[in-house]
Amino acid sequence: MSRHQYLIAALLSMCGLLGCNPKDSSSESGSSASLTMDAPPPATVDVHSHPTEGPHHGTLIELGKEEYHAELVHDDKMVTIYILDSAAKTAVPIDSQELVINLVHDGKPEQFKLAASPDAGDPSGKSSRFALQDAELIEELEHAHAAAKLSVLIGGKSYRGDIKHDHAGHDHAH
Repeated sequence: MSRHQYLIAALLSMCGLLGCNPKDSSSESGSSASLTMDAPPPATVDVHSHPTEGPHHGTLIELGKEEYHAELVHDDKMVTIYILDSAAKTAVPIDSQELVINLVHDGKPEQFKLAASPDAGDPSGKSSRFALQDAELIEELEHAHAAAKLSVLIGGKSYRGDIKHDHAGHDHAH
């Protein structure tokens, strides 16, 4: 077989995998075939969209392989983290009473614990929101060099995520 014949055979094979649109065939004998452009992509293609911000317009932090997301929101007084689902849209109340932000400041590691602060819809004993009023943490989150990481326990499993500096993720003016 020539290279051209291999290409045609491969295209026809794809047509069989993806499905052909019978309306597009030019004859009943099957002498011509066409790929449908509206066929779903193969299962190995990642087609979900990656959100750019959370429902509170904060910076997103990926936890695990997008098993969960955390959303960081802060103003001049308070740092708040929301735990969200894999699509970064819906709150996920968890059993943890706190989560931790670790960062390096002037070469020394620091740890900040955000206490559970349940939202109105969170079930008793669980929280999807965690908050801390700490001027030092707020200042550190302003600097890209902070190398901040979030650490949280969800369902008995430890998750860590990088906190990326994003001026759009908070409510104060510069």
